[in-house]
Amino acid sequence: MPHLTNADDNNNNAANNTDSKDSRKAHGNNKQSISISPSLVLIAVFVFWKIFLFAIAAGSYVVGDAYDTSGSLALLGTGSGPNLGKNSTGIHSLTLAGRLTARLTSWDAIYFVSVAHRGYRFEQEWAFGTGLPLTIRAIVQALTRLGFLGQQHAALGFHGGEGGDVALTNGQLLPEVMVGVVIANTAHLLSVLVLFRLGLLIWRDQTFALVAALLHVLSPAGLFLSAPYAESLCSLLSFTGYLLYAKSCRVSDEASSPAAAAGGFRGDAYVVLAGVAFGLATAFRSNAILNGIPFAWEMVQLLLALLLRRPSDTVLPLARRLLALGVGGVCVAAGSLVPQAVAYLRFCSLASGASGSAVDPPPWCHAYPPSIYTFVQKHYWNTGFLRYWNLPNVPLFLLAAPMIVVLTKSGLDQFLSLSPLPARSLPAVGPRKLSTSEKTAADALHSARLTTLVRSAAAAQLVLAVLAVLMYHVQIITRISSSYPLWYWWLAGALMRGDKAGSRTVMFMVIYAAVQGALFTSFLPPA
Repeated sequence: MPHLTNADDNNNNAANNTDSKDSRKAHGNNKQSISISPSLVLIAVFVFWKIFLFAIAAGSYVVGDAYDTSGSLALLGTGSGPNLGKNSTGIHSLTLAGRLTARLTSWDAIYFVSVAHRGYRFEQEWAFGTGLPLTIRAIVQALTRLGFLGQQHAALGFHGGEGGDVALTNGQLLPEVMVGVVIANTAHLLSVLVLFRLGLLIWRDQTFALVAALLHVLSPAGLFLSAPYAESLCSLLSFTGYLLYAKSCRVSDEASSPAAAAGGFRGDAYVVLAGVAFGLATAFRSNAILNGIPFAWEMVQLLLALLLRRPSDTVLPLARRLLALGVGGVCVAAGSLVPQAVAYLRFCSLASGASGSAVDPPPWCHAYPPSIYTFVQKHYWNTGFLRYWNLPNVPLFLLAAPMIVVLTKSGLDQFLSLSPLPARSLPAVGPRKLSTSEKTAADALHSARLTTLVRSAAAAQLVLAVLAVLMYHVQIITRISSSYPLWYWWLAGALMRGDKAGSRTVMFMVIYAAVQGALFTSFLPPA
C-alpha cells in the first residue's frame, strides 16, 4: 500500500470534512423526506391498472355491441319466451356503470350471477364453484335487509322457483352483477397486499416482496380479476392459507425452549387455519385443492420421522403436529367434497324411488365416486384426458404456452434444486456452490418446514401445468395460475437480476391482459 505524504493527509482531511458536511446535509434532507409505504405503492399501481382495464372495457362498448349480448339481456330484463322484448329499451338505457358491468358479465360470469340469484337449477351449472354465488347472495341479502335493495331479493329462495324466473327476466340480476364486480376487485386488492406480506415473511426482503406483489397486480388474468369470476377470491384465500402456514413455520422456529410447547400449539393452530383458508379457496375454484400438497408432504415427513425416532425421543409434539395436519388436510378436501355431497343428496338420493319419485337418477349417481363435477365437466364442457387435443385448438395451446413455460420453469428451478429458491438469482439444477445471494435466501429459509412449504408450492404449480395441458381447456391457465405464489417470486428474482426473460415475461403479461380484456368484454374467445 503506498505511503501517504503530509500534503496527501491534509487533502484527505479536507475531503473528509467536506464529505461529512455533505452527509449531514443529506441526512437533514432525509429527515424532511417522507418514505412511501409499500402498501400505498401497491394500492396506487392497482388503481392505475384497474383504470386502464376499465378503459378497455369502456372502449369495447364504444366500438359496438358484444358478439354475444347475454350479459346485456340479463341486466335489461329482455328475457325469453313470453317475456321476450319486455323492458328491451337497449343497452343505451343503462348508465355508464351499468354498461361496464354488462360488458364484464361475459362468459362464465353469467352463470355465477344467475346461480347467485336463484340457485343451482340446471345440471351443467354445477361446473362452477359454490363459493362465489353463495358470497354474492349473502351480500345481496344483507343489502336488502338494510334497505339498499328491493325486498324481492329476500323473498326468493336459493333454489329458486317461478319468482326467480320473473325476477331474472325483469332485469333483477343487476344487484348480483354489481356486487360480484365489487367483490372481485376488492379481493384482488387484498390478495396483492397478502402476497406482499407472504413474500416478506418468507424471504425477509421488502423490495423482493414488493416486486412480486406488483406482478400479481399485472397478472395476465386481467379482467377476470375484475369481473364476477372466482379467480380473485381464490387468490386471496390461497395466499392467506400460505401466509398462515408460513406463520406456523416461523412460530415453530422462533419458539424458545421454555415456550416451545406454547409456540408449538400456536403453530399447529396456524396449520389448521391454513387448511380452512385453502378449503374455502377450493370452494371457489376446484384447482385450489392442489394447495393440500404442503399438508400431505409434511405429513409424510413426520410419519417417517416417527418411524425412525429413537426410543428416548418424545412422541407428543409429532403426534400433535400430525393431528393438525390431518385436520387441515380434511378442511382442504371439504371445499370440494361438501358441494359434491349436496349435489348427490339433491340429484341421487331425493330422485330415487325412496322419495316416491319416478324420476331416474342421472348416470353419474352410479359412478364411483359419484361426482357431479367430474360428470358435468366431461359431458357438458368436454374436459378430460387429451379431449382438447385437436387441430382447431392449436391457437389456444399457443396462447397458453408462455404461462405453461413460466409455471414449469419456475417450478422445476425450485423443486429440483438442492438450495431454496433464491431471492435474486435462480438456482441451477444439481449440486453446486451457493452464491452470496443464494446464501442470503438460504438464511431466510433456514426452516426445514418453510423450505418444504416453498417446494410443495412448486409441486402444486407443476401439477397444475400438467393438468392444464392434458385435461383442461388449456387457455384458462392464464387466469387460474393467478392464485399460485411461487412463479411471482421466480419472476421477481429474474427482474431484480436484470434477466431479459423476466422483462419479456412482464411485457407478455401486460399485452395479453390488454388484448384479452378487449376480447372478453366483446364476448370473444379465449375465455
